[in-house]
Amino acid sequence: MANTKKQMTMGVIVGNRGFFPDHLAKTGREEILAALAKAGFDAVTIGLDEGAYGSVETHEEAKRCAALFRREAARIDGVIVTLPNFGDERAIADALRLANLGVPVLVQATPDTPSKMTITHRRDSFCGKMSACNNLRQYGIPYTLTASHTVRPDSPAFEKDLATFAATCRVVNGLRNLRIGAIGARPTAFNTVRYSEKILESNGISVETLDLSEVLGRIGRMKDNDPAAVEKLAAIRKYVSTAGIPQEALVKMAKLSAVVEQWMHAADVQISAVQCWTSLEENFGVVPCTMMSMMSDGLLSSACETDVCGTLSMHALRLASETPSALLDWNNNYGDDPNKAVCFHCSNLPKHFFREVHMDYQAIIAGTVGKENTFGTCVGQVKSGAMSYARFSTDDVKGVVRGYVGTGKFTDDPLETFGGAGVVEIPKMQKLLHYICENGFEHHVAANFSTVAASVHEAAVRYLGWETYWHASGE
Repeated sequence: MANTKKQMTMGVIVGNRGFFPDHLAKTGREEILAALAKAGFDAVTIGLDEGAYGSVETHEEAKRCAALFRREAARIDGVIVTLPNFGDERAIADALRLANLGVPVLVQATPDTPSKMTITHRRDSFCGKMSACNNLRQYGIPYTLTASHTVRPDSPAFEKDLATFAATCRVVNGLRNLRIGAIGARPTAFNTVRYSEKILESNGISVETLDLSEVLGRIGRMKDNDPAAVEKLAAIRKYVSTAGIPQEALVKMAKLSAVVEQWMHAADVQISAVQCWTSLEENFGVVPCTMMSMMSDGLLSSACETDVCGTLSMHALRLASETPSALLDWNNNYGDDPNKAVCFHCSNLPKHFFREVHMDYQAIIAGTVGKENTFGTCVGQVKSGAMSYARFSTDDVKGVVRGYVGTGKFTDDPLETFGGAGVVEIPKMQKLLHYICENGFEHHVAANFSTVAASVHEAAVRYLGWETYWHASGE
């Protein structure tokens, strides 16, 4: 698994109001910057000499803050508004409007201490937060709230708020201007993965296509000793046990991986969806599962059956958690337990998902196209752990992107089957299944070993404008 963590940078606006003590702005600025430093985040905020203790209260200070944010826009992932006292709501809103960053905004207010309620220490940030949010709404600026109305910057609760907000920022910024590679046509039998490129484009997401004939043509011109193929062959053998797999099949997988990687780099696409059933098996003689598994494990999400919205869903979870995602089928019941099910694929799951994994052949279609044409699956049982899941789709009738998210867990329940599979347990799962069927969602779902449903939901609903159901959130 790739170990790539994004260096987060937050713009910081320290609210202040003249008839409240300035020293609260001073200590409030210090506290929020210390909290960001503890989390490993960089901060962009005006200097101590550009506002009272580096706070933003007047229109001129708002203009200075906005100018700074615009200069640093390329590296600002989100903005934190901290209210160590009531704060001037107009200056806060003006600074955000003038900066026009389009990034998520978190509003934090520091609580009063009952023993310090005299004029020298009273904050009133409890009330000021409402005024700030009221103005942000008037200005049409979306914003995120902390879990508690007031929270200290140095508290574990705010540390959690900050981590959740950072994940939301990664999702919002990572999905805007995203480029997805669609490699091959949708398999004829899979109407379920139909989608609208135009709706995705209207949401800032582009799809670049590559026909399988072009892939096979480029592979046909690539020699077995081509450096790119040799490098990929070594990477495959290092990634997964290939005992019993024919050398000819491994070389084909290596060439396929090399050609796809070269195209993705040239086309500047970040993630991919690949045709499988059954063109590659019949016309080339391997499955693309190992290639896709390796890409997903390297945080370049890749979905099978040309499920473009499936890989988009994988990518949302991967951005939030910074760990690999998989695309799974909601596939089987698990005994009589209404809250458990079997999630399965053939499989192209990333190695990150397995207890143990080895390469094998695709058992489902081997009887149709021949076992010798189906080598390349990554098989094993999914390990136990926390699970976040998500599915986004285009709704052509409404002209929108819609989806659902939630959390559950992969269990250690025994399972004797083929491919890549695991048992999941989800609270009130029958309600979720009814929602999926009643709303016509696909049988594919993206999954991730994390608890990031809240962040993905916030990004989708608050900032991207996608209709999204959060299963069992508060029930």
